[in-house]
Amino acid sequence: MLYFENDYSEGAHEKVLGKLIETNMEQLPGYGMDPYTRSAKEKIRKACGCPDAEIYFLTGGTQTNQCVISAMLHPYEGVIAAQSGHIGTHEAGAIEVSGHKVISLPQEQGKLSADTLADYLSSFYGDENHEHMVFPGMVYISHPTEYGTLYTKGELAELSDICSEYRIPLYLDGARLGYGLAANETDVTLPDVAEYCDVFYIGGTKVGALCGEAVVFTKENTPMHFVTRIKQRGALLAKGRLTGVQFDALFTEGLYFETGRNALETAERLKECFRDKGYEFYLESPTNQIFIVLENERMEQLRKDVVFSFWEKKDETHTVVRFATSWATKMEDVEKLAALL
Repeated sequence: MLYFENDYSEGAHEKVLGKLIETNMEQLPGYGMDPYTRSAKEKIRKACGCPDAEIYFLTGGTQTNQCVISAMLHPYEGVIAAQSGHIGTHEAGAIEVSGHKVISLPQEQGKLSADTLADYLSSFYGDENHEHMVFPGMVYISHPTEYGTLYTKGELAELSDICSEYRIPLYLDGARLGYGLAANETDVTLPDVAEYCDVFYIGGTKVGALCGEAVVFTKENTPMHFVTRIKQRGALLAKGRLTGVQFDALFTEGLYFETGRNALETAERLKECFRDKGYEFYLESPTNQIFIVLENERMEQLRKDVVFSFWEKKDETHTVVRFATSWATKMEDVEKLAALL
């Protein structure tokens, strides 16, 4: 069986796992007070070009989104997101259960445009009854998006300017950030993300770690008692070394960016295979997520040998499916899939 279902099927990159084994018997303080966590934070600050960044390590993406969003919003505020945004589709209501509404706006291939955001905020505050409505308290985007698409540097700057005008933070979900930064077609760097976003997270779970995400606050804007809030949400590890050691390894000698490149190289080869065989692309993604339209009968045939993800129904006889590569995808598996197409 060939696996192209997601980008976190494997365990951890061998260098990350090796560092965990190497440090396994060391007796270290808990809750992220160990030297590896401190080292990881310094390396991330340097990589972001943001020496004053405040960094926290959490267990996973859903917990991270819930902790950051709920901590930064007032009780009467909600979070703006594209209709396809992860927090509004595939996180089981984690934001809503914290008491905050996800305010969904139209999307363009997964992205929230500056014009759409500006129009909504202008209309909200132009409504004389807005005191009776859920206030827009922050903006959520992901890079890459749910469709593997990327924001440009200019688009991030425009969104940042609008958020600054309305004094609300811009939050970037970076679960797959490593793949976005490695894309050939991007002009966005990690320092750019740090410059334009008020808070973001660097995903580890999907980019070579066993688990864990690194939240980065860039504007001296960490919510009060944020560690306490993380613990309340069940996202604080007593063995904080687990995330600290992993991110220390990922940000040593550019490993985080190297893992992203493997996913992109194997994805590009797989895209070539689909094109050569005449398959229909649902949209063009520059990253490691590939969306293909399959005739339903062909989809069921392919499922006998390949694991991939259902995405959405296109019509009665066709389905949009997703093939994902990862930091660990082998080119030989891509060639085996190509032979089955």
